[in-house]
Amino acid sequence: MIEALAFYMFAAVTVASGVLVISARNPVHSVLFLILAFFNSAGLFVLLGAEFLAMILVVVYVGAVAVLFMFVVMMLDINFVEMRQGFLQYLPIGGVIGLILLVELAVVVGGWQLGPAISAAGVAATPDVAQVTNTQALGQLLYTHYIYLFQAAGMVLLVAMVGAIVLTHRKRTGVKKQVIADQLARRAEESVKLVKVDTGKGI
Repeated sequence: MIEALAFYMFAAVTVASGVLVISARNPVHSVLFLILAFFNSAGLFVLLGAEFLAMILVVVYVGAVAVLFMFVVMMLDINFVEMRQGFLQYLPIGGVIGLILLVELAVVVGGWQLGPAISAAGVAATPDVAQVTNTQALGQLLYTHYIYLFQAAGMVLLVAMVGAIVLTHRKRTGVKKQVIADQLARRAEESVKLVKVDTGKGI
């Protein structure tokens, strides 16, 4: 009963948050709803016994969303004075989201306390090996059976990173770019010009 209640609660809030992310006009609200969706998705992973994936989702994606929020604020040129003036306007929605997260955490902790079998089932990462945790089982699968696919994914990410760097540093006509080597190789006689000016005539 507790498992079903927690699942439907996490799933409903996740779907609602996903819809609100794309429907909210304010980017601040969209980011808050996206963080809420990530937390609820992590709760679903915990119910499935994948606590490692839940922690990775919270640590990596919520951290990335914070960086995304910073870039959105920088690109949209949001006036911070107006944001500080509208703090009370964002306070209700922030309080509601915080209250929802608090209730969900209470449900998870209460479920572990009321049903010891739930926490015992979450520890068993595989049905046949009850002594192996979820993190150990995931590591064994990634670095044994799926090691080539794991390395291939790493190579794809490496190529994407190199491609992004190359596209950023490509030479384009009509665009001024700072070249450190040319600046260091420049001599004084190339950058300074002495002009003898007659008295009273100026340059």
